[in-house]
Amino acid sequence: MKAGVLALQGAFREHAEALAALGAEPVEIRAPEQLAGIDVLVLPGGESTTVSRLLVTSGLIGPLRDRVASGLPTLGTCAGLILLAGELLDGRPDQVCLGAIDCSVRRNAYGRQVASFETPLEVAGLPGGPFPGVFIRAPVIERTGPEVEVLARHEGRPVLCRQGAAWASTFHPELAGDLRIHQRFLAEAGRMTREVRQ
Repeated sequence: MKAGVLALQGAFREHAEALAALGAEPVEIRAPEQLAGIDVLVLPGGESTTVSRLLVTSGLIGPLRDRVASGLPTLGTCAGLILLAGELLDGRPDQVCLGAIDCSVRRNAYGRQVASFETPLEVAGLPGGPFPGVFIRAPVIERTGPEVEVLARHEGRPVLCRQGAAWASTFHPELAGDLRIHQRFLAEAGRMTREVRQ
């Protein structure tokens, strides 16, 4: 499985390492033509306004929006969640959202870097006990639409959710030292791909 990782800024290397450890072939995405032939896509954490600007200047935003809208299995973490969201409550006026998940998001709502924390998360359907949620300048999901499945919450707020082929987390699974969320994402993406081919 070829796993594209948006590599414009942020924690893309850690995602690539997690994907490779699970047997996927990571492909760093920096230009539109690199989207061809990938089976899944990961949108990593980083600085969301910077990522948005780089998507526009690189020419990636249109092709990326088309691939995600066509059902490409996509996992967005932290800033990647902001990119996948339908509504950003406190972004810049020119900041782009792909609208793949019907949710409203507020940036950096857990506070500055010094307010980062780790907490165990109960993830629906994930065997092996709680998942270590690593929150770094994390966004908050303020609202989810009726088609959004919430898989984990922290203090009552959604922190891991999915809609169709799009998954998003406010935390950083690539920094947890635990591959289970990446593993489940890849497994379900593979299942969806097989169903489409049949």
